[in-house]
Amino acid sequence: MKQVRYLIVALLCMLVFAGCGKTETKEITAAPSDLAKQLAEETVTSDTLTEVSADILASTYFVDMAQVESSSAYMSTGASACEAAVVKCKDSSYASDVEKLFKDRVTNQTTLYSSYNAGETKKLDAAIIKTSGQYVVLCVCDDTSKANEILTEAGF
Repeated sequence: MKQVRYLIVALLCMLVFAGCGKTETKEITAAPSDLAKQLAEETVTSDTLTEVSADILASTYFVDMAQVESSSAYMSTGASACEAAVVKCKDSSYASDVEKLFKDRVTNQTTLYSSYNAGETKKLDAAIIKTSGQYVVLCVCDDTSKANEILTEAGF
């Protein structure tokens, strides 16, 4: 009888642990332009970000636009380190390259701002870089909790 109880407990444990491993992934359907605009408008209070052209996005982040389906970026006046960029790659394999380019951008900006506006390096230290499927996001902002909330709602 004890062996039956142990067997039942073991089976129940296996079912519980099997259920814990499942994660629900939400498909991202937001347009990069809408998501970047929302991040720029709702998470940055210290500066006004302006949308930049695809050419500026390509030259700033060194993104190969031939591998990009759609994208949008908002940049500061230079008074702050704030920026928001969303790239939807044609293929998810290029997303990891874009993620590395975004990390390089944050590193370069940290070096730049540390020499003349060290207070902005805190924002860069808290920069949000997220990848999901074909999408890659960079957000340097004043309100990282709001940015994370927006990104969670979008499926990141």
